[in-house]
Amino acid sequence: MRSVRLRLLLLALLPLVVLLPLLLGVTMVRWIDKYDQLLLAKVASDLRVAEQYFGRIEATQAAEVAALVQSVRFAKAQAVGGEHFKRFLAKEQSKMGLDFLLFDQSDESTMPTSLRNAAIAASRGTTGAGLAVLSAQDLTNISPDLAKQASLPLVQTEAARSIERSVETRGMVLLATYRDAVGQDLLIGGLLLNRNLSVIDRMNALIYREDAGHETRTGTTTLFLDDVRISTNVRLFSETRALGTRVSEVVWRQVMGEGHPWLDRAFVVNDWYISGYVPLSDVTGQRIGMLYTGFLEEPYKMQRNATIVTLVLAFIAVIGLSVPIFLRLAQGVFAPLEKITATMERAEQGALNARIGVVEAKDEIGAVARHLDRLLDQIQDRDEALRDYAENLNDLVEKRTEQLSEANRKLEETYAQLVMSEKLASIGEITAGVAHEINNPVAVIQGNLEILRASLSPQDQTALKTELDLIDDQTHRINIIVGKLLNFTRPGEMSDIATLVDPQSAVEDALVLVSADLRKHGIQVTQCHAPAPSVRIVETELQQVLVNLIINATQAMNDTGTLSISTGPADRDGVAGSQISVSDTGKGIAPEKLDKIFDPFFTSRHAEGTGLGLSISQTLITRAGGLITVESHEGRGTTFFVWCPAGDNSS
Repeated sequence: MRSVRLRLLLLALLPLVVLLPLLLGVTMVRWIDKYDQLLLAKVASDLRVAEQYFGRIEATQAAEVAALVQSVRFAKAQAVGGEHFKRFLAKEQSKMGLDFLLFDQSDESTMPTSLRNAAIAASRGTTGAGLAVLSAQDLTNISPDLAKQASLPLVQTEAARSIERSVETRGMVLLATYRDAVGQDLLIGGLLLNRNLSVIDRMNALIYREDAGHETRTGTTTLFLDDVRISTNVRLFSETRALGTRVSEVVWRQVMGEGHPWLDRAFVVNDWYISGYVPLSDVTGQRIGMLYTGFLEEPYKMQRNATIVTLVLAFIAVIGLSVPIFLRLAQGVFAPLEKITATMERAEQGALNARIGVVEAKDEIGAVARHLDRLLDQIQDRDEALRDYAENLNDLVEKRTEQLSEANRKLEETYAQLVMSEKLASIGEITAGVAHEINNPVAVIQGNLEILRASLSPQDQTALKTELDLIDDQTHRINIIVGKLLNFTRPGEMSDIATLVDPQSAVEDALVLVSADLRKHGIQVTQCHAPAPSVRIVETELQQVLVNLIINATQAMNDTGTLSISTGPADRDGVAGSQISVSDTGKGIAPEKLDKIFDPFFTSRHAEGTGLGLSISQTLITRAGGLITVESHEGRGTTFFVWCPAGDNSS
C-alpha cells in the first residue's frame, strides 16, 4: 500500500522535483554571474569617480596657481621682493593647502633640476598640472619635513613581489605650474601625496557616501607609488592604516607592467575586496603608480548567499505544500486500501477479531474487502480450536520439562563428583608410583652415605662434616616432601576423617607441594601469620583447596609477581573462625566474570583445565561449614579468602 502511494506520489511530483530544481539551478548560476558582473561594474564606476576627482584636484590646483601669479597682489609682492615676497608665498601656500610654493627664475635658479624639468613638462605652455616622483634628496632640498613625511617603512605583504629595499623614500607630488610667456620664470605649487590622508579620505567619502559616520567601512581608496601604499584608508589593524604595505605581484604586473586596469576580486592586506586598479602616469607619460578603489566582498557575498538560501527554502516550501495537497486529492483512492491495510496489520498483531466492516464500494476493492472478512472469520475459528489443543499440550510439556530439569541437575552433580574422583584417583596412582621411584634412590643415597662415613677417618669426617650433613639434610627433606605428597593423594583413606587442622601448617604443607612450580615461574612468596584457632576439616581437602588457589595465582601472574599468603582469626556472622587469604599481583578478573568463577566448567584459560578447580574447592570448604570469597581489581590482582569456623564451634 505504501509503495503504491509512494509511486503515485513520485509520478505526480517528478516534474516539480526534477524540472523546477533544474530551472532554479540554471537561473541561480546566471543570476550569480550577473550579480558578479554588477559588482565589477560598480567598482569600475567608483574607479572612474576617483579618477575624475583626482583630475579635478589637479585642475583646481593649477587654476589657483595661475590665478595667484596673475593677481595684482602677486605683482606687488614680487616688486617688493626679498623676505616680503617669501612671506607672501608662504602665506598663499598655506591658504591653498600646498606643501610647497616656489618661484623660480631661470637666470638665478635654486630649484632642483628634476623638479624644474617636471614643472616645465607639466606646464604644457603656460599653465598645467601633473604628477611627479621626487627623490629623497630633492624633497630634502625643498624641505626636510617633506622628506620625513615621504619616508615609509615597507611592510612585508603576502603575495607581493620580491624587492631588496625596506623603506620607500621617494615622494609622489602633485605639481601645479605657471610659466610666463617667455618661458623663463616658473611658479610651482606642490602637494606631497605620501601620508596625505585628507586627500584620500575626501576622495573615499565622495565615492562611498554610505560609509560616512560608520566605524566599519566597506569602501576603501588608495594611492600607490609603484606597488607601495603611500596614502590609504585601508586598515592594517583597527586604528592603523596600511601605509607601507604593497600590492600583490599579479596586480602589479597587469597594471604597472602592462598598463591595463584591474577589475576583479583581490586580497587587500587582510580581507577580500571587489577591487579596481588603474595606472597613474607622471608628467612625462611614464607609469609611476596606481589609483585603487574597492569595497568589501563579504557583505555582498552574504547578501547573495541569503538570496540563494531564500530561493532554496521557497522551493522546499513549494514541495512541502504540494505533497499534502496531492495526498488530500488522492484520499478517495487510498482510503479503502488504507482500511484494508490497517485491518491486516491488526490481524498480524494477533487481533483476529479485526474486520473491515461494511464496504459500500461495488468495485474490485470492495470485493477484496468482503473476501478478506470471510477469510478472517475462518482463521479465527481455527485459532480457537488450536488454542484449546495447545493448552492441554502445554500442561504435558511443563510436567515433562520439570522431570527433565531434575534429571539434568542430578546428572550434572554426578558428573562433577565423577570428574573430581577420577582426577584425584589418577593423581593418587601417578603420585604413589613417582614417590616409590624416588624413595628407592633416596634409600641408596642414605645407605651409601652411612658407608662413606664409616670408611672415612675421623680427620676426614671432621673436614667433610658440612658436606655430609648437607647431603643427609637434603635426603631427609626429600622423604618429608614425598610423605606429604602421598598423604595429599590418599583421599580414599582420609576423606571421611575431619580433624583439627592448624591454618599455618596447612599453608606451609601446601607451599611444599607447589614450591617447584613457584621457583619455575619466578614467583616470590611472602607470608604473614597471626595466631588463629584450628579448624575442623579433612586435612587433605584443605591442602587441595590451597594448592588449587596457589596454582591459579601463579598462572595469573605470568612468570613474574608476588604471592602473598596470610592467616589469622576472623569472625563471620558472630561465629569465631580462621581465615586464609591468597593474593596475587596478576592482571585481575573482569567484573562481569566474578559471579561465574565458581560455576562448574567455567574457565578463563581456553583449552587449559576443566574449569572444575574453584567449583570443587567451594564444595569442599562449604562441606566443612566454611566459605570462599574473592576480591579482584583489573590490573592490580586478585585475593581469595578461605574462612572456616573454629574447631570447637563445629559439630
